[in-house]
Amino acid sequence: MRVATLDIGTNSVLLLIAEPGPHGLVPLFERATITRLGEGVDRTKQLAASARERTLRCAEEYARDIERFGVTRAAAVGTSALRDAEGGQEFTLELARVLGFTPQVIAGEREAALTFRGALSGLTLSGPVIVFDVGGGSTEIVQGDVQAAGAVAREAVSLDIGSVRLFERHISADPPRADELARVRADIEQALAGAPRAAPNVTLVGVAGTVTTLASIALALDVYDSARVHGARLTRRTVTELAASLARVPLAERRTRTGLDPRRADVIVVGAAIVEAVLAWRGAATRGSDADELVVSDRGVRFGLAEELLIGH
Repeated sequence: MRVATLDIGTNSVLLLIAEPGPHGLVPLFERATITRLGEGVDRTKQLAASARERTLRCAEEYARDIERFGVTRAAAVGTSALRDAEGGQEFTLELARVLGFTPQVIAGEREAALTFRGALSGLTLSGPVIVFDVGGGSTEIVQGDVQAAGAVAREAVSLDIGSVRLFERHISADPPRADELARVRADIEQALAGAPRAAPNVTLVGVAGTVTTLASIALALDVYDSARVHGARLTRRTVTELAASLARVPLAERRTRTGLDPRRADVIVVGAAIVEAVLAWRGAATRGSDADELVVSDRGVRFGLAEELLIGH
């Protein structure tokens, strides 16, 4: 069996084509395209025509990839932008005509469960784990355990703090002003205050584009290399330094930064602030040598969905 899964997010659309192997999921092909589907959604609650068109063009390209690889089963999920926008469900029917199957708009709790399962794929961890996913529209935080029998999610929360959402809500200056960043941090701290308290002595795993971009910058990767990014570790000090350095310079300069996709350069300042705040939130409850670092995962929802397709649940 060969499967294809799509994660249609607020900022990007991710494609995975995979098949089963002797030691689990074997990725055959991956693509990531920044379409900014959630452009303006926080303000208008509508999908912009230009954003819909960008996402449909991306889906057309992905449909050709799926056909080329002879996929036998396929599934797609839509997350924050499609949850929040009026007409999100109707737009999935437009996508269905292009893809040949209908994406499902999933709740935050379902997104969190898929994130937890997918993010831990290919990582050798054990014991209590927190997986967090900084998306364009929301951030999911999932607490659970990695046991001999597999990963088990225990508690999950979806917070309405995402890199695109908070960028559009608060940032207008270039580079961002101190008062704008203060408002971003206030929203993040308020949202995290409603999250369950982090368990002590827990491994923190960060997933999705913001975290992998920070890792790519830290590793000074001219070309993104998933083998180096997946499983890498970022210290709290490194994240804080990166967040500060990215916020100090104008957009044009950020776009030239090694390891940073220019299309993500506008929202990375806000994304980095969310990652920094999650590290501080976890650090308040955790003591020990691992309290000030996170493990990077470049997997996530699409991998969790692929595992479900392959094993049937």
